[in-house]
Formats: sequence, structure tokens, C-alpha cells
Amino acid sequence: MKVDLITGFLGAGKTTFLLKYARYHLHRGEKIGILVYDFGPVNVDMVLLNSLRGPMCELEMVAAACDADCLGRRFKTKLISMAMSGYQRVIIEPSGVFDMDLFFDTLRDEPLDQWCEIGSVLTVVNANQETDLDREGAFVLASQAADAGCIVLSRVQLSSEENIEETGEYLSALAESIKCQKPLKPIFAKDWDSLTEEDYDMMSNCGYQVNDFVKMNAGATDAISSVVYLEPLGSLEGLLEKTKQLFSSEEYGHVYRVKGFVQDRTTCYQVNATRQGIHTETKTTGPSIVIVVGSGLRENSIRELLKA
Repeated sequence: MKVDLITGFLGAGKTTFLLKYARYHLHRGEKIGILVYDFGPVNVDMVLLNSLRGPMCELEMVAAACDADCLGRRFKTKLISMAMSGYQRVIIEPSGVFDMDLFFDTLRDEPLDQWCEIGSVLTVVNANQETDLDREGAFVLASQAADAGCIVLSRVQLSSEENIEETGEYLSALAESIKCQKPLKPIFAKDWDSLTEEDYDMMSNCGYQVNDFVKMNAGATDAISSVVYLEPLGSLEGLLEKTKQLFSSEEYGHVYRVKGFVQDRTTCYQVNATRQGIHTETKTTGPSIVIVVGSGLRENSIRELLKA
């Protein structure tokens, strides 16, 4: 069983890419499993991926709202179960705040080392990547890019050549800051609506690289946390205004991402926001929920803002 990893920092577009990547493998007649876990106690991405369910595709979830040791045990147990279920390929979409060692250590541990083969590690990066990440965010992005077999840029169609070049230079600078021993793999920059079978075949077989680098002290990334708000949210317009406040004011901490669903009268909207912009689209259904992810979050202030 081949196991692929689609990683990337918060809001990079992993779930959108996964939908396309998974459909390519289904079109090839492969039986695939998708394993998702999110940063927080509620998994919004599972709602977005439900359209893939069918006789040749099943979705599985790992609850990541626990400490690192517990997450490691859950992750390994779920992969063992999937390896025994006859999948030809498993695609893992983890949280945007992900320790790459968890993936490699688990797949090389018994009995998975006998049942599974590491396939491709794809790191999705926004072509207009924010270049003023704090220490924790910068390390997460650098470590994800360091081990990738292919760095896939998102939102290329909304970017200039200058933006793409600046993003590549920023990634190289991040890799240098954590003392990467190998250069990053080349960046793949193409509008996802124009991807061909040859493109998907390349990404499915690009592999990965094991890159030595200096890790942050154990527990240092615990500064990254999430706030989950489950109460009714009122109107879409009100939520969008509050989202802008979350990004613009230090009163709420350093916010990386805001995502969730809001019911506005008879319409359900999905909201996905980073500092680069806010994206909304209509959905047939979805829970009333907002998840705020960042570092040094001030939970009480965030809840007061969303409740107002």
C-alpha cells in the first residue's frame, strides 16, 4: 500500500488540492483511503471531502485534540487498520501545523514498514505566501518544504511571476534558517484547473527527501493553538467583518487562519480566510462553527468578538 502525504501551512489550499489529486487516482481505478486530521477538536475538512465517498474511496479521521504521544498512537493504529482494508493507496491530509517526523517515524515502525511504502510527499504553498510569519509558523513551513518531493504552489492564477519568485526565495531563506542539509526540491507552479494526467503522474511518483535540519525545542510549537466557536454566528457579512478584525488587531493574538461555516438566513456559507484574503462559497449544508488558529491566541477576546 502506497501512502502519500499532502501537507502545507494553514490555509495553503491542501483540501482543494486533495480533492483533485484523489479524483485523479479514482479515475485510474485505484481503491484509495483518505486519512484526515485537523488542528483542533472539530474537523471541518471532513465535511468538504464527503463528495469523494464511494465504493472505491473511504474517508477516515484521526482526532488530533490530544498530546503528541496520544496522537502518534492514534495515527499508527488508524494506518494499521487501513493497511488491512485492501487500499492500494492512502492519502494523508494532516493539520497545517504538522510534525513531519510523525509521518516518517510511523511508516518506518513495525508492522507498517512491512505493509506500506512511502509514496509522494507534496507540500502545498500559497504562491502569495505571507513572508512575516512568527518563529513557530516559519519553522512549521520550513520543515514541511524541507522533506517534500514536490512543492506545489496554489493560487498561481492569482499571482504574478514576481510573487512566485518571492515565495521561492522566502522558502529558501526559511530552509537556510533551520540549517537544511539539502536544497529544496523545485517548485511546481501551474493553475490547478489546467493540470494534466502527466502532471498528476509526476506528483504521484515524485517521492520525498529526508532532509536534516535543526528542530525547535520539544514542545515549542505548542504556542500554536486553536479556538473553536460553536454558537450561532448571525450573518455572513458580520462574520467577514469580525474576521478582518482578528487579522488586523494584536488584541486577539497572531491569527494565521479562520475557517468554518455560517448559516445566513436560508443559505450556508463556507468561510476560509488567511492574511492574504478571505474566500467564501455556498454549501448545501454545514455546521455552525468557526475555528481560529494562531499563536499566542487570546481566547476570551476572540469569543467576545464572535459573540458580539
